[in-house]
This record gives sequence, structure tokens and C-alpha cells, in this order.
Amino acid sequence: MSVTAGLAIALSKGRIYEQGLPLLAAAGIRPLDDPETSRKLILDTDRADTKLIVVRASDVPTYVEYGAADVGIAGKDVLLEHGGAGLYEPLDLGIARCRMMVAGKPGARHEGPGRPRVATTYVRSAARHFATRGQQVEIIKLYGSMELAPLVGLADLIVDLVESGNTLKANGLVPLEHVCDISSRLIVNKAAWKMKHAQIMTLIAALRAAPRP
Repeated sequence: MSVTAGLAIALSKGRIYEQGLPLLAAAGIRPLDDPETSRKLILDTDRADTKLIVVRASDVPTYVEYGAADVGIAGKDVLLEHGGAGLYEPLDLGIARCRMMVAGKPGARHEGPGRPRVATTYVRSAARHFATRGQQVEIIKLYGSMELAPLVGLADLIVDLVESGNTLKANGLVPLEHVCDISSRLIVNKAAWKMKHAQIMTLIAALRAAPRP
């Protein structure tokens, strides 16, 4: 059940919040506290019927699925790993864009016989990608510093998000194969979609009409 009789919106700090804040402002939703400095996890906004819930990026779909938040803003990478159960995904917000890529050392083996080891946070996405290619791989789950894995021999390849490619380049790695494009999406709890449909449709219309940078 949502923490508010109005609308509860789950989102995470960082890039999604920074790029999502102007869109929310265009929809008339502005937090009364700065989440970058406030220790509060539930933020009041200038709309009495709307609150922001600040959670880890990977937890946003879970809060929305179980109704602790009515809607949320989450990256497609997170949604692909979550699986999408209990959620609607009515709007691509077009923010926090990047690409999910297979990367490794120049000339690294990423096709052909054998089972290369692949380090990634995105286990489901990586498994789907290589299964679609008909390639068997050994997947190693990591939570950060992905570029280190090929350098120390932990893995042959990585699957990670790439924006500019500068981090790969700085560590002597190159993108080898495109997995999918990533952007942030508005997600909605299925029960809230029915019970708070008018509010949610108003929010969607305002977000869709908001100018993008």
C-alpha cells in the first residue's frame, strides 16, 4: 500500500534524479528538500498530494511492484534485470541515455567455440544476449569496477553500461558488441493504474509534454 493517499513516486539519487527533476518540475512537482543534502527518504513536494521516495536505483521497481510507491522512474537496465512483474511501463522519458555493451581488450574473443567468462552486474541481460546468439558463456556477477575484471584475468569480457566510452578507453578496453539502448522509463504499479488512473494519466501527459535538454 502506498505511503500516501495521493501519489508516491520512487526514484534514485544521481543522474536519473538530476535529469528527472526538471521533468517533474514541469509536471508541477518540486521537492521541498534537496535529496542530495537531506537525510530524509520520503520528501514532501509543493503538491500536498504527492511525495517522492528516495531509494537505490535497483530497488525502484520493487517498491513500485509491491505498491510502496505508485509510480517510479527507473533505467531500462534495471527493469530488464527486475523482469517487469507487477509493473506497467507507459512512458520512455528519454533521459539518462546510454548503451549496454559487450566490452573487453582489443581483439578479445567474443564469439566462436569455447565458453568465455563474462563479468557483469546485468546477469539476466547478458545471459539473454548470448543465448540469442547461441553462445555459451560463464557469467560472473560483480557489483562494480567492471573494467578491472579483464585486466586481472577474472573474465574475458564484460557487459556494462557505456555512455562516453572514456572509462573503457582509460583501462585499455573497447566496446565489442551492442546489447541494447538504455534510457529511463516511467513505471506504474498495476493496482495504482486502476485506483489512481486519473492522477497517473495527468502525470504522464505532463511528463510527455515537458521539454528535454
